[in-house]
Amino acid sequence: MAESIPDELLVVLIGDMVTEEALPTYQTLLNTFEGCDDPTGTSESPWARWSRGWTSEENRHGDLLNKYLYLGGRCDMRSIEVTIQHLITNGFNPDARKDPYRGFVYTSFQERATKISHGNVGKLARQHGDKNLQRICAKIAGDEGRHEKAYQTFVQEILNRDPDGLLAVFGDVMRGQISMPAEEMTDGVDANLYENFSNVAQRTGVYTAIDYADIIEHLVQTWDLENLEGLSSEGEKEREYLCKLPTRYRKLAERSMNKKKKAAEEEKPALQSFNWIYGRQA
Repeated sequence: MAESIPDELLVVLIGDMVTEEALPTYQTLLNTFEGCDDPTGTSESPWARWSRGWTSEENRHGDLLNKYLYLGGRCDMRSIEVTIQHLITNGFNPDARKDPYRGFVYTSFQERATKISHGNVGKLARQHGDKNLQRICAKIAGDEGRHEKAYQTFVQEILNRDPDGLLAVFGDVMRGQISMPAEEMTDGVDANLYENFSNVAQRTGVYTAIDYADIIEHLVQTWDLENLEGLSSEGEKEREYLCKLPTRYRKLAERSMNKKKKAAEEEKPALQSFNWIYGRQA
C-alpha cells in the first residue's frame, strides 16, 4: 500500500470493502425474488445458476480488498471485522418485496453505483501512486460492470413483455430512495458510521449525489424510455415522470453540493475520527 494514500481515501476503500464483505446478505436477497430463487441450493434453473455464479464472482471482491488492507498495515482490522459482523447481522432492506421487477430495477441501479465507486477509488489511487490498488479497483469495477449489464438486460426483457408493469415499479422505486447496502453498518462504537463514511465518499468525489442522478439518466437511456410506445395512460404518465427525473435530481444535487461547497469555503468541514484507522481523523 502506498504510504501517500490519504486517510480519506483509505476510509472510503474500507467502507467499500465492508460493503462487499456483506455478500451473504445480498445472496439472501436474490433468493427472495419469487420465481428467481434457488430452493434447494443446487437447483439447475437458469436463475439459480446465475445467483450462485454471481455470488462466486462477488466473493472475490471482498476477499481481495480485505487482504490488501491487511497487508498494508495501516488499518485496525479488528474494528473492520467487527463492522462486517454487525453489517451482516443487521442486514438491509431495499424494499424489493419479493418482486423480481423491483429487485432487478434495484440491482440495475446498485451494480452501476458500485462500479462507479470502485472505479473512482482506483483513479484516485493512481493519482497517489498506488498502481496495485488501481489495478485491483479496475478489476472489481469491471466485474460490477458486467453484472450491471446482466441485470439491465433482465429488466429490458421485462420491459419488452410488460412495459406498463415495469414502469409502474420503476417509478415507485424512484419515488422512494435507493437504499445503499451498507446503511446498517456500525463498528459498535460510532452509531453514525455509515453517514460519516458517506460524507467522506462525497467529499473525495468517489460517489456523490451527481452520480445518483447520472445513474437514473443512464437507466432511462439504456431502456430507451424516451421512445417507448404502446403504453396505457398510466404507463405514459410514469414514462414522462421517469424521463424528467434525471434533470430534476441533477438540479437538486447541484444545489445541495454548491451549498456544501460554500459552507466548506466559509468554515472548514469538521473531521470525524474512524476506528477503522486507529482513531485518525478524515
